[in-house]
This record gives sequence, structure tokens and C-alpha cells, in this order.
Amino acid sequence: MTVTVLAIFETDFRPDHSLGKIMNERLKVAADDLRDIHLQAMEAVGQRSDDLVVYISYNPKYKMRWRIVNDVPEEVEQYVGRVCGDLGYIQWKTAVMNIFKGNE
Repeated sequence: MTVTVLAIFETDFRPDHSLGKIMNERLKVAADDLRDIHLQAMEAVGQRSDDLVVYISYNPKYKMRWRIVNDVPEEVEQYVGRVCGDLGYIQWKTAVMNIFKGNE
């Protein structure tokens, strides 16, 4: 399985502001760590052509949040939820959890 974790910058601070730079860098590092360290075991799951795409961002209170944005098996969703929960990340609440489900 190919694991992709993307940092989504949706914050209200200006990127040229020093706090904005720090927060954006923190988000990039968190995305890389989630992919390369915490979700590395997912690379051995399923077929080589399978994908897991996770977005991480900040909520309005600057807490890290996550969501899976493609169609994956329930076991994968549960595993990612446990890993992200252990890291202190919250689930990114949207009207539709996996935004690409059912768009086939």
C-alpha cells in the first residue's frame, strides 16, 4: 500500500509571519513523521497498487486533526484512527468523512 500524508494549510495566520512559519513547519514535520514512522506498517498491507491518503491540518483552536480522503478498508481506517489518537490528533469532522467515497 502506498501511504501519502498531506499537510493542509488552512490557518488564519499569515505565512510570512514568524508564528505562521513555525506552525506550517510543525505541520509539515508532523505529516512526514506520520507517513514515515507511524504509518510505515501500512506499506505492507494490501496490494502494492492500493493507496492510503491522509490529510492533516489544524482545527480553529490549532489542534492537529486528520482525515482519510480515499476509500480504504474499515481495518485501515481503524488503525489510522488509533495511531492518530495516540499522537493526540483529533478526527477531522466533515459532512462526509472520506470525501472520495462513492465517486466511482
